[in-house]
Amino acid sequence: MTALEVDAVWKYYGDYPALRDVRLTVAPGSTVALLGRNGAGKTTLLRILAGLSKPSQGKVKVYGADTRDEATRRRIGVLGHGISLYDELSAIENLMIFGRLYGLPDPARRAEEMLERTGLDRVRDGLVREFSRGMRQRLAVARVFLHDPELLLLDEPFTALDDRAITVLQSLLAGMHQRGRTIVMSTHQLREALELATHVALIQRGQIAYAGERTAEMAADTGWLYRTYGGNG
Repeated sequence: MTALEVDAVWKYYGDYPALRDVRLTVAPGSTVALLGRNGAGKTTLLRILAGLSKPSQGKVKVYGADTRDEATRRRIGVLGHGISLYDELSAIENLMIFGRLYGLPDPARRAEEMLERTGLDRVRDGLVREFSRGMRQRLAVARVFLHDPELLLLDEPFTALDDRAITVLQSLLAGMHQRGRTIVMSTHQLREALELATHVALIQRGQIAYAGERTAEMAADTGWLYRTYGGNG
């Protein structure tokens, strides 16, 4: 079974096709770097993969099931541009709420574990609105990894993160990969992405211009993929 299957997906905004006949298959345990210029369609595609937006045409399957099914969405973790936390609650209360939403058997234990992993255990009872931006970022990362998702979708995850949050995220991503989880990561940080990736998908003007294994040549020369396959979209 594939981890992710995108079959002839189109997405229109009015008459404008933001995605055009996107076809992509991702094997379990892969780490895919989703690359493309601004406006190429990366965020639109990730939102559809996460079940947050519906394709105009085509289908998306996650481990063989519809991505918009509630049970399927519990298998997915999403880190986007927003922090998505409750400011008036404490760090531990935030994670407890999400733990219950994901149906974790022991949300309190898992919340404590993730606060320790992200270096926030000493401020577990502090209100999120009083946190620094870096602390909020790390709590958002803890929320994404809380339910140990089988498929992780990341939209520009390193953008605007401070150094400590980046270190935490890289460590958690490495652990996910080692456990055979599947990761799709959109990013402009080409060098970091290509070091982590097992596969690459390049999207250009809403279409997949390249999809395949990440080669040593790509990692050694981050501009090679764009020069070879375009990427003007």
